[in-house]
Amino acid sequence: MSILYVVLALVALQRIVELRYAQRNTNALLARGAVEYAAWQHPFFIALHAAWLISLLLFVSPRQPPNWYLLALFVLLQGLRVWVIATLGSAWTTRIVSLTGAPLVRSGPYRWIRHPNYAIVAAEIAVLPLAFGVGAIAVVFSILNAGLLAARIRAEEEALASRYSP
Repeated sequence: MSILYVVLALVALQRIVELRYAQRNTNALLARGAVEYAAWQHPFFIALHAAWLISLLLFVSPRQPPNWYLLALFVLLQGLRVWVIATLGSAWTTRIVSLTGAPLVRSGPYRWIRHPNYAIVAAEIAVLPLAFGVGAIAVVFSILNAGLLAARIRAEEEALASRYSP
């Protein structure tokens, strides 16, 4: 079996599991009185990630050997992704959901960067296509992701503004 197919299947499975976990967390937060912000953005992120994976499936030959260093970097990014999710625990969602009065997480990667998950995803979107030699996919989806993230981070900062301590 092609390494491309194995990697894409694993990434797709990971994203599906994460979406289920995120939905469970979202439902629990909303039940506790949390509020969702900029809900209209969520389908665009789902579509972007699906199109990114599909484009790799369509435009990369299954016989294309990967750049093993870049593939290792992608695996390292998955570890960082798990670190972010574990740090946020039941507060991690794929949506902007804020529970008034809940303290902001300042441990784990949040000690050093305000939005580590977005930085990791931006790197993933570039690194995986580059690992299979398709720079055009890396560039196109990085630009699309940057546009979505600009709006997302603005909305998230507004949603969390009251929870930042002076």
